[in-house]
Amino acid sequence: RGTMKSLRFISAEAFVSNAEFARKSLGGVAHNLFPLLFKASYLLEQGEVIHDLVKNWPLADFNIGKLLGTTVDYQEDLSHRTCSVCLESCLTGLRDYVLNHSSPYMKRLKVVDLTGIKDVEVQFCECKKRMGRWTRTQLLSKLCLELLVYLQQTQCNPGTSEISIDVLIDLYVTERNYELVVQALLKKCYCPLKICCVAFRSDNLALQKFFYIIKLTDPSSLRKLEIVHNVRLEMEHLEILFNSIHFPLLMSLTLPARTFNVRRFTDADEGILTNIGEKMGEMTQLTELSISFSILTGRIRKLLSPLKTPLKMLDVSNCSLNHADMAYLANSFHANHLEALDLSGHNIHDLYPSTFFKLLSHSSSVLRSLTLEDCNIQDTHLNMLILSLSPCQKLQEFKFIGNPLSSQALKQLFIFLCELPMLKTVEFPVPRDCYPTSITYPIDDASLCRFDQRKYESVAEELNLILLQANREDVKASTPLFGSYDAAVEETNNELGAYLIKSFKETLEKFTTSL
Repeated sequence: RGTMKSLRFISAEAFVSNAEFARKSLGGVAHNLFPLLFKASYLLEQGEVIHDLVKNWPLADFNIGKLLGTTVDYQEDLSHRTCSVCLESCLTGLRDYVLNHSSPYMKRLKVVDLTGIKDVEVQFCECKKRMGRWTRTQLLSKLCLELLVYLQQTQCNPGTSEISIDVLIDLYVTERNYELVVQALLKKCYCPLKICCVAFRSDNLALQKFFYIIKLTDPSSLRKLEIVHNVRLEMEHLEILFNSIHFPLLMSLTLPARTFNVRRFTDADEGILTNIGEKMGEMTQLTELSISFSILTGRIRKLLSPLKTPLKMLDVSNCSLNHADMAYLANSFHANHLEALDLSGHNIHDLYPSTFFKLLSHSSSVLRSLTLEDCNIQDTHLNMLILSLSPCQKLQEFKFIGNPLSSQALKQLFIFLCELPMLKTVEFPVPRDCYPTSITYPIDDASLCRFDQRKYESVAEELNLILLQANREDVKASTPLFGSYDAAVEETNNELGAYLIKSFKETLEKFTTSL
């Protein structure tokens, strides 16, 4: 069982549960027991013990994902616990490791990997306070700068200057923490803790600042690049980015909404799109691409055909794809490798039912996640949908909120979904018959909550009963009205909200002036 603890782990819990005793006794603990004690301390949220374990870490590497993941002594994976107490203790312990006065030859630590932390919606830690990716970026940058200042002002052990530890992290930069992160990256070569950016996410940032900081991250080592929401990157800027910076190890690329808009294309723009496709083709590791909310009608082939590696994840939601685009996807070499696919915002069953069926049949042997939100899937399309999904026996996640399906149709669909052996997550729409008859699809935000709550709860209960009767309690079914949880957006929503209000105010002022 996943929660089984070995005698060693139970002993480790007993040892760290008395923080004062544990901290005093660390000097006599065998080096190979430090990982065990770290996981036990993390589970019990013993911040002071975590700090001292990291401060005296005797091993050459510290990989938080492996330390908190499934282990022989305790199989439960704790890497999704972004507990603020534990993570802050970890990072301050790392700073104090550098300043620890024990002999320099005892310091073996060379690599710290913080990338294994998983940000999730529900926190199981006692403090209930999470430390998200943005805050981890902020805190590590702050600690690096504080460390530099301290080393400059204090007469330290001569061996301290020889310490060099690569700290692998997924950075998340917005306007609010930009200056701090820039300073930490600029002074990286002088600091014993060297920030190594593996993944970079940018939101609410001026283009000029984005171009400056991305060069500081060492793009040649970057595996994942997310440019989202309030970074006004358009196609010509993307071409400049790809022409001036090389991303040889990039595996995942997310571009902001409206990066592409073929409705206002000129001949020059066609050339830019071709160049972008060729530059992406040079990224031989690229297997994940998200280009949602761009207008790419008839241009998917031009963008994706230069890729030399098949895509495993593709998000083309709300990209106004036409039949030619869908036909290319269904027949391309990507189709047989797609593990995650998002086609939201496309009227798939009316515009290209046969090519959609073909695409799913080609990807069925590997497809794990399928998102079809706001696709105008109606009761009349139900049999076709079930037929398309039938071969997808490895499907783990199916999201289809925003579709005008009746309660009866949802029940039929759930009976079928019980037959998909690996299914774990279903996001289903509020049934059409729960809304007033005057409602039109896609439903605008103002009308989204105007449904019969009691009727919906009754239907949801019936759907869960279908799962229960089929012994599928392992499937989590829900209706997130405003979309799936996004840890990064959740953490910075105050800043992003303030930015949107400011932008709206500026637009109104310009409009008033023009009047």
